[in-house]
Amino acid sequence: MPGTFAYLGPEGTFTEAALRTIPAAERGVRTPARSVPEALEAVRTGEADAALVPLENSVGGAVPVTLDELITGSPLMITQEVLLPVEFVLAAREASPLAGIRSIAAHPQASAQCRHWLQANVPDAIVVDVLSNAAAAISAATGEYDAALCAPIGVGRNNLTVLAEKVADRAEAVTRFALLTKPGRPAPPTGDDVTSLAVSIRHDQVGALLAVLTELAVRGINLSRIESRPTGEQLGTYVFFLDCTGHVAESRVGEALRGLRRICAEVRFLGSYPKHRLQPEPPVAPPPGLTDDDFADSAAWLDRLRTGS
Repeated sequence: MPGTFAYLGPEGTFTEAALRTIPAAERGVRTPARSVPEALEAVRTGEADAALVPLENSVGGAVPVTLDELITGSPLMITQEVLLPVEFVLAAREASPLAGIRSIAAHPQASAQCRHWLQANVPDAIVVDVLSNAAAAISAATGEYDAALCAPIGVGRNNLTVLAEKVADRAEAVTRFALLTKPGRPAPPTGDDVTSLAVSIRHDQVGALLAVLTELAVRGINLSRIESRPTGEQLGTYVFFLDCTGHVAESRVGEALRGLRRICAEVRFLGSYPKHRLQPEPPVAPPPGLTDDDFADSAAWLDRLRTGS
């Protein structure tokens, strides 16, 4: 297991909280990075064995800088995903009524996800943008601002008092993080896995995206996420990020990858890894005739035909 972990810092953020849910990271060395590119570059250069960075949020959507980093530079591979409920707290140096709060430090994404709560509960407070949730907690601890909207991990670290818990406009908000390493052999399939890809289609070919989706659909592979990002080369050219059910070791997923390789300008394999579920639920099953056993059986049948056995 990796021993040195980089993560999007600073300390006291949701990213650190997510990283510490991984047992190897809790035992290992954790180093905050100033940005997503810096965290991933630490893996590319060998300064870190793995890096944890945010991939998407259920409210704010994908994290563009992470997607862009996954298609530039030397390849990296997702080995694990972490889902973390995003529950902010309003904290201050000492207990005080909400009516007395006049200034609140918050990261812009935090204040955006708690805008209605803030208007309803502290309407007279001025919300001041800071660089991170950790910076918000520190500024409240030093008395620069009356309170902070921050991650729970920052409360004890800065000796703050919680004024309000689970501060959010949407209680079900979740952030998805990805643990990335240098490319290697994926862990064996678990039966409930995700395969992530970045594919570049030929933009001058009619129906190119439909052809990509067909390669998955005809094999009973569920597409759980699709996101596009411009390549930066010229207007109208995009890379599509796909999350699919299944594992690269499975026959049906392997056949789909071969099909994508034939029709796409480029296919970058981003990893096959266990799906993280916050609540127990069965994986999406392929339709009858499209299970991995069905694909293996049809391949064996074709081999018998070709060999005359």
